Amino acid sequence: MAQHRTERADAARNRRAVLRATEQLLHEGGGEHVSIDRVAALAGVGKGTVFRRFGSRAGLLQALLEERSRDLRDGIADGPPPLGPGAPVRDRLLAFLDGLGAIAEGNAVLLSAHEQACAEDKYGDPSYRSWHGHLRGLLGEARPDLDAGFLAHALLAVFDGDLIRHMTPPGDPRRFTRSVQQMATALLDGPAQP
Repeated sequence: MAQHRTERADAARNRRAVLRATEQLLHEGGGEHVSIDRVAALAGVGKGTVFRRFGSRAGLLQALLEERSRDLRDGIADGPPPLGPGAPVRDRLLAFLDGLGAIAEGNAVLLSAHEQACAEDKYGDPSYRSWHGHLRGLLGEARPDLDAGFLAHALLAVFDGDLIRHMTPPGDPRRFTRSVQQMATALLDGPAQP
């Protein structure tokens, strides 16, 4: 696969510069402030370089979200328990939600912009597909009597940038994550369905 090729040094440098520029623009003015023209100018690369590498504004935001979630993805596949293989399903689910919540709480503006830019293909987004597949597997194992695919979508639906900002007061920065974990625990502990 192309992803496994070694990236040229200049291409890697340009990629980092473009993603840093995207992040800076998000912090300065939100998702509406991010455009290929602005990113290219701030990163010091040509507009064509950004377009060829990322394809669109949505592609920029997808790549930045993928970068922010790389450690979580690697931890799920190869990390130590409870996030990685070998832990009881409940522990893995709560560890995953803790990791995803930390990403969300630290990147609420990115999630809002990503949601808006990728609205037409939200469910096809690589990060979303990965998170949904992991949740579906865990929920299916823990509660085979329920529709695990739907529940995974329902849990991910609360990872909304505006809700995250609303539920993350300065004095309680992990409130959102704790609330999502409580909701998941309630799902796991609910009565068995016929």
